[in-house]
Amino acid sequence: MADNFEMGVSNKTPEFLKMNPIGKIPVLETPDGPVFESNAIARYVAHGSSLFGSSKFEYGQIEQWIDFSSFEIDANIRGWFMPRLGYATYIKPAEENFIAGVKRGLDALNTHLASHTFLVGDGVTLADVIMTCNLLLGFKLLLPKSFTSAYPHVERYFWTMVNQPNFSKIIGEVKQTEATIPLPSAKKPDAKPKAEPKKEAPKPKEEAPKPAPETLEEEAPKPKPKNPLDLLPPSKMVLDDWKRLYSNTKTNFREVAIKGFWDMFDAEGYSLWFCNYKYNDENTVSFVTMNKVGGFLQRMDLARKYAFGKMLIIGNEPPFKVKGLWLFRGQEIPKFVMDECYDMELYEWTKVDLSDEAQKERVNQMIEDQEPFEGEALLDAKCFK
Repeated sequence: MADNFEMGVSNKTPEFLKMNPIGKIPVLETPDGPVFESNAIARYVAHGSSLFGSSKFEYGQIEQWIDFSSFEIDANIRGWFMPRLGYATYIKPAEENFIAGVKRGLDALNTHLASHTFLVGDGVTLADVIMTCNLLLGFKLLLPKSFTSAYPHVERYFWTMVNQPNFSKIIGEVKQTEATIPLPSAKKPDAKPKAEPKKEAPKPKEEAPKPAPETLEEEAPKPKPKNPLDLLPPSKMVLDDWKRLYSNTKTNFREVAIKGFWDMFDAEGYSLWFCNYKYNDENTVSFVTMNKVGGFLQRMDLARKYAFGKMLIIGNEPPFKVKGLWLFRGQEIPKFVMDECYDMELYEWTKVDLSDEAQKERVNQMIEDQEPFEGEALLDAKCFK
């Protein structure tokens, strides 16, 4: 697109209309002539690459999911948010139909992704590129966690894709919206209403005049409730002390860090948990598996004050196994973590039996990234601290 391109002006000129007769963007200028419509441009750019699959059948499946993404996901998401951005007339029954369409599409996609890492085959294809781009606006504008939690495989897929290096360097950091964008009429005016002239005090036994609705002051925000974990009895274990010991121990790790951990550990104030990923058969690509774990740790940031974790990616060849160890404040996995971090339900969680020396030794091995671990090589080890 030219630097001086002005939407509504440049795209109406005779020169532009020769490239796209309906005056829409994007348009790709090629040596052989223009190509318009985003999916057609994507096909042009990807032509001849692995993004089109490795067989005629995979090519057909890729086209299938591109159409699904366009007609079931993108069309309904756009129909939902365009009136909320002021670009179309809001009609409640129409919005309800678009929302139902989004749910129908995500439900079908979630079912497919329950047994597939990617839409087609064992790697990223053009179908994944287009699907991710069509989901992006939904996650950024319309679909808060309370909506998408019903589709855990879609969530896992989306965050895996947007955290791919080739995606993130183009789209940047992605943050999921906390609430569906409101309708324009529901937005509060920037300017505060003018104060009314001071009224005389009401006569005895007469009801004081009520202020007009538009002059009501907003209630002061209520203080944020304390995290229940902050209300637990004090613990002798200071989590930051352990994290510093872990980070600063470079030699004699067993004798210094591991011994120090058990000296600090407070079995009444903290609990230890093993986790195993439920869908290890999907972990067929090493960098995708590592990004999946990395995304999980990013989303666990809300628990940084109350947790320490180690995540191991195990194996020399696919499918790779993902296993973890977590230290949490309190005797249960914190409820706010279970509620807010969707990855939690993708793992099986088992509380460490501290009376079992074999389990305690497994804790030691996971903290120090022992290799081989349970007879297998470590592909990677990640720490949450």
